[in-house]
Amino acid sequence: MADILNRLGYRLRKVVKAKPKKKISETDAILENIEKKDRKKDPSVKRLSMDCKATVEIGEYSRGGQTRGYNQAQDHDMGTKEKYVPCGIVDEDTGQLYVTFGSSYKTSDFMVDNLEQWWTSLSITEKQQLENIQIKVDNGPENSGIRRQFLKRMVEFADQTKKSIQLLYFPPYHSKYNSIERCWGILERHWNGTLLRNAQTMLAWVKTMTWKGLNPIVKLSKKVYQKGISLNEKRDEGNWRNV
Repeated sequence: MADILNRLGYRLRKVVKAKPKKKISETDAILENIEKKDRKKDPSVKRLSMDCKATVEIGEYSRGGQTRGYNQAQDHDMGTKEKYVPCGIVDEDTGQLYVTFGSSYKTSDFMVDNLEQWWTSLSITEKQQLENIQIKVDNGPENSGIRRQFLKRMVEFADQTKKSIQLLYFPPYHSKYNSIERCWGILERHWNGTLLRNAQTMLAWVKTMTWKGLNPIVKLSKKVYQKGISLNEKRDEGNWRNV
């Protein structure tokens, strides 16, 4: 059957990932709410977009890429041992992109730790000018609105910065509207066909990509994050239960 289809000119096609799979009844209302609360051109508000990208496997893998060179990748996945999880934060006003590659797991703590690193990169003047930090995120398991570990860490971040934190969640299957997702698309095209043989090659390629004319600030984290952290239910003990 495959031979017949090939002779007739039919070819396999890539799945269109940009098309939302579903649209719930609240989708339009949620998007309108985000647009309404998005405080553009307000110098007292820092507008961020944050998310993690799919795990990057280190090795001589083609990753579906194309190249005009003569590089050859492995004919199949032998089971990579070295993997990195990218977490990105993009400043929607300046266009500056911050990317941290984690060497363990994608967790709530990993994401908020990167947010704290972003905060430390700001100057004293920038911090003093800010009153509110808006963060656009999707409803992934690590940063969901019901993920108590994530919310607990965000409360701690608000206490640390002394700023008002506002989380703007995109509706299900519509995270493509989040600015950081477009940054990931640029990165995929940028290193298309590159053999990421080691972490140094991976970091070097990310540093040379551009988003709105700027090169990203790239870091590598060796901190080990544990999955499935469970917290106590009682708030008077200073903890919540992770769900």
